[in-house]
Amino acid sequence: MTNEQLAARIIELLGGKENILTMENCMTRIRTNIQDPAKVDLAGLKATKGVLGVVADEPTYIQVVLGPGKVREIMEICTRQMGIREQKPGQGQAPGQRIGDWQANKAAVKSRQKHTELIKQVRVLADIFTPMIPAFIASGICNGLGKLLKIMMDNGTLPDGMVMLVIYNVIVLIGNAFLSYLAIFTGVRSAKQFGVNEMLGGMIGAASLNSVVDTISKTLGWYNADVVNNSILATGAGGIIGVVLGVWILAQIDKWVHKWMPEVLDVSFSPVISMLIAMPAFVLVVMPITGWISNGLSAFLNLFLNSTNPIVSAITGYVLAATFLPLVLLGLHRGLIPFYTLQLESLGGITLFPAVAMAGAGQVGAAIALYIKAKRVHNDRLNQVIAGALPAGILGIGEPLIYGVTLPMMKPFITAGLGAGFGGAYVMLKGVMSTAFSPSGILAATHVMPEHVLNYVIGILISYAAGAVITYFAIPDEDVASV
Repeated sequence: MTNEQLAARIIELLGGKENILTMENCMTRIRTNIQDPAKVDLAGLKATKGVLGVVADEPTYIQVVLGPGKVREIMEICTRQMGIREQKPGQGQAPGQRIGDWQANKAAVKSRQKHTELIKQVRVLADIFTPMIPAFIASGICNGLGKLLKIMMDNGTLPDGMVMLVIYNVIVLIGNAFLSYLAIFTGVRSAKQFGVNEMLGGMIGAASLNSVVDTISKTLGWYNADVVNNSILATGAGGIIGVVLGVWILAQIDKWVHKWMPEVLDVSFSPVISMLIAMPAFVLVVMPITGWISNGLSAFLNLFLNSTNPIVSAITGYVLAATFLPLVLLGLHRGLIPFYTLQLESLGGITLFPAVAMAGAGQVGAAIALYIKAKRVHNDRLNQVIAGALPAGILGIGEPLIYGVTLPMMKPFITAGLGAGFGGAYVMLKGVMSTAFSPSGILAATHVMPEHVLNYVIGILISYAAGAVITYFAIPDEDVASV
């Protein structure tokens, strides 16, 4: 089946173009909001060749798992050739599980989870930031590469002539192009989620970066020239958290204005009035409050994530890595993205991500132990499943191992986390820092800061070993033979 045929088939089984309210993709799946769930053929979707899995944990919110790379190609076909709109503003172990059938297992697990308000709000945040992940990765890798080139030019390993300087600066430009204006992109994405004009959302983000904010702060006597971070109001205060909240307020105001504005005046006056009300509220209220919250939250996180006490660092890293797989299972892991960006803004790098990235490595170790045991007890089917899923797990794509191996057996799901904690403790103790997040696994070494790559790889190896050892001794042979 060609990609064009697969895209057409997915649209058909989702009930046709008119039944799809919104459609966009993340790294591995297409996410859709559906108008009438009765028109969706979930069984047909799951049986479609090329579809790795279907998650329908809410009747009107369906995720079609296609895998990295392929998902983008299918999405482009849907949006450009078939007229599906990418996103409409304003939309935002158990019985029956079997080893190996990870797509079906995943759907079954997700279907039994209740979506609390917390999880729904986390999903809104995730939907804002998920499409920006490729830019995070590109800018992060280029920032890391730029640092490496600078080190090599400074120590004479590379020439610092005109050609090399141009190459270096182009790479630095790529690294800075996204992160320097992250607030603007956040404003645009937030507007898309909250149902207001995206350019107005971008204006909120851009305003937070404008030096006029400092002028207003000085006029009000809120500016601390000696310690800018102690100012009540300053350029960039509140970061992306403030921008998201500011755009949400803009959306509420904009809806109210549109409701009362005569149609003949709507196009010209509604945007102006909305901004005249929303911008002062954003600058004078939202930015100071979220700035104070961001500084406090950053300071609190740094007590653990950047502690100079080795015991605190090790415990923090262990807990983060050991508990990350359950967060993935509950869908809460995407809620960490604002914390990643908060660290990126305040520290220029992320210590949180390298620690939680060890979770997948612990699972790889657990799978290796299960493979050895399965071979001993002649469970060829389990061996085949692990052999097929293990390469993806090493590269940082853990879903086949989670839903096909460790979760159905349950105990290995726990031992994998316990083993991952040791790798998390090590990388946190060594202060390993990345310039981006996602994917994890060995691929994450590409956006770990050059001076930290070795310690990151050592952390992965520790997680492999600990996950394998704990699983090997904790899971009896009879459990492996009976699955």
